[in-house]
Amino acid sequence: MTLYTRWLSIADRFSENQALLDWKSGRSWTFAEMQAELDRRESISKGGIVCPKGWQAELIFETLRAWRDDAALCPVEGESPDLERFEGIPANIVHVKMTSGSTAEPKMILFTEDQLAADVANIVATMGLRPEWPNLGVISMAHSYGFSNLVTPLLLHGVPLVWVGDPMPSLISTVLEHDGGAYTLPAVPAMWRAWLEAGVLNGDAVKLAISAGAPLSLELESRLYKQEGLKVHNFYGSSECGGIAYDRSENPREDAACVGTALENVNLEICGSEGKLVVRSLAVGEAYRSANVNETALGNGEFTTSDLAEIDGGTAQVYLRARSGEDKRSRPESSPWENRRSDPSGGFSN
Repeated sequence: MTLYTRWLSIADRFSENQALLDWKSGRSWTFAEMQAELDRRESISKGGIVCPKGWQAELIFETLRAWRDDAALCPVEGESPDLERFEGIPANIVHVKMTSGSTAEPKMILFTEDQLAADVANIVATMGLRPEWPNLGVISMAHSYGFSNLVTPLLLHGVPLVWVGDPMPSLISTVLEHDGGAYTLPAVPAMWRAWLEAGVLNGDAVKLAISAGAPLSLELESRLYKQEGLKVHNFYGSSECGGIAYDRSENPREDAACVGTALENVNLEICGSEGKLVVRSLAVGEAYRSANVNETALGNGEFTTSDLAEIDGGTAQVYLRARSGEDKRSRPESSPWENRRSDPSGGFSN
């Protein structure tokens, strides 16, 4: 089943339910209205490329347009990449992530339909995302975390999205107090800290709180729990393979190195003399593509991270101890979304 066929099934199933609300513009769409909007849009040439901006609700419709027209999607933060880099991409590739290039030359990571669908299926099953708790969108949809926790849950699982696109405390306070709503809120630690210190969090409105993109300190996690009654669930993953581990517990962690247990349908193993964490999942990407358009296979469903880790044999809890080449004692906090850095704006760097 293609991604577009999956969407059509969701649009039919939830036809009259609200699907997307763009908070700032006030525009909203039911699932049926989203499909009607899509039907009005011009087709993309087969094999083309679409590069929507990560901070605009328009990305949702451009994603659907790409799926409908057998084009590849490459969400971006700023300027679109050189389109020549997309020439010759295999026909089975539907999604391209760009690495940050913070430690090396930026690369593309290529994904098939099945890999994209597997990642969101793992996330929804593990976190218990549900239609009655719409996702509150304050993180960039161009990055792995935002795309897999906001965009694909909407389009492939019918989890509505309230797109705010701005983490300012005053705005978050208004949204959380509006009509007694109930939300799932994926964010990064800097946002959680700002909201806590501003006193704008509403524990009754936030039904599921998630943090990724940077280390979540035990101090911040504990304060959120004690002051707001919010258990913030630590989420760890990588752009190459999507979600890896998730803290399912309902109480604050006691060890900062703990990143929870493997997501549903994700198998983890410690390998090699260094003790690197190896991820086996249907969500592992297809290949890297470098600037010179050479492709390197990722590993046929297997991805070896740069994290040195331990897995507790009794509880299956995963503990990150260091990065490859670092002193194991030097890692002060867990680092969700391995080998990536959080953006000061609250975005998430692939």
